[in-house]
Amino acid sequence: MNQRICLLGLNHRTAGVEVRERFALVDSNPREQGLITGRSPIREALVLSTCNRVEIVAAGRGNGDLSLLLREYWSGLCGVQPDELIPYTYVHHDLEAVTHLFSVASSLDSMVLGEPQILGQLKQTYRRGVEQGTAGVILNRLLHKAFSVAKRVRTETKVASNAVSISFAAVELAKRIFGDLANQTAMLVGAGEMAELAATHLISAGVKRILIANRTHARGCELAERIRGEAVPFSNLFKRMADADIIISSTGATQTVIRKRDIQGIMKQRRGRPMFFIDIAVPRDVDPDVNTLDNVFLYDIDDLKEVIEENLAQRRSEADKARIIVAEETEKFATWMRSLDLKPTILDLLARGDDLAQRELKKTMRRMGPKAEDPDVAQALEVLVSSLARKLYHEPLVFLKRRAGEEDAGPRYIDIIRRMFNLNDEPPAPDAHPERRGSGCPGRQKS
Repeated sequence: MNQRICLLGLNHRTAGVEVRERFALVDSNPREQGLITGRSPIREALVLSTCNRVEIVAAGRGNGDLSLLLREYWSGLCGVQPDELIPYTYVHHDLEAVTHLFSVASSLDSMVLGEPQILGQLKQTYRRGVEQGTAGVILNRLLHKAFSVAKRVRTETKVASNAVSISFAAVELAKRIFGDLANQTAMLVGAGEMAELAATHLISAGVKRILIANRTHARGCELAERIRGEAVPFSNLFKRMADADIIISSTGATQTVIRKRDIQGIMKQRRGRPMFFIDIAVPRDVDPDVNTLDNVFLYDIDDLKEVIEENLAQRRSEADKARIIVAEETEKFATWMRSLDLKPTILDLLARGDDLAQRELKKTMRRMGPKAEDPDVAQALEVLVSSLARKLYHEPLVFLKRRAGEEDAGPRYIDIIRRMFNLNDEPPAPDAHPERRGSGCPGRQKS
């Protein structure tokens, strides 16, 4: 069947913020945009695009290099030549791609080791792929496995201890600049998850006054109510910004929100009192030229790396334990991938039938007592149970052989059969056999 997985990406290690915002993929749809077609070897694809990484993971058939198609697709959306991506991107094939995705989900590949946001972003990516119809058998299994690996890492290691995040680092930087934050006024531009995290850390640091400006005013009001802050209409952004000492910006805008000319007038009102901008958005919200103004200090997401490094010592020691978990789970996924070929599934199904037949035969022979010692009886029973097992699995095998060659459906049917007969030996769910709970059978009362 020759199922392949390929991942093409760039992240904070391979590309600066200018490059990441240039090659960001927002609202992409691999099916509508021509990556997945009837003639393409790529049958499934998901696009993860965050402030610190852009990655395309795809599954398909054939011996060709799927990354060439992914690079053409990506560069076409950004209006550049494919070669322009090469200096900034990495490629992982098959199990390397699986290991990488498990590491991403477990936050072992994040700028902030152990931060939880990437898992939520990956889940959003998966939901979008399901809605768009670009996640099939391979990527469905891969993403669900990635989520369970991330859960196992968080449960069995302390890689997420000593909470640090981009938002946390932003507030830590503000504390370095001002020292005590109790007398400072902060403004959040944007009211999304990153802003909410920043608000939480600001309050923990002693900030008593937080202004929130968001394009959707109702959303800003909701956040302001939760943190006891003050919502500011976006139309009054620059008028109220004059009151703020610390501005943390994290909108989802595709263009600059805060420009040099906007801040020049504000600085006159503040009479030289310094302003600190911390831009944690990608694409960036604040024009870099703002940093040329006197008493205005601008930091972007890349400037936070130094702050983050100081909070990661314990997490790094736990990361080795997490990587062992990732390696174990990658091997389990590899076993499942191999099972999607028809021949292993046929052999596993027949072996499961023979195993069940032999176990039931032994139970029957024990119950028969002396009669089971008759060689003719023993032979007849063995022929009977083996024949029943083969006949029981005959129809599923015929069904598989008919469907296995279908381009998209083959792997799905093989996966269904393997799950139906538990050929991967997965433990049953706690509620798999509700009739076994308690005593007696459903509808039967104790006498």
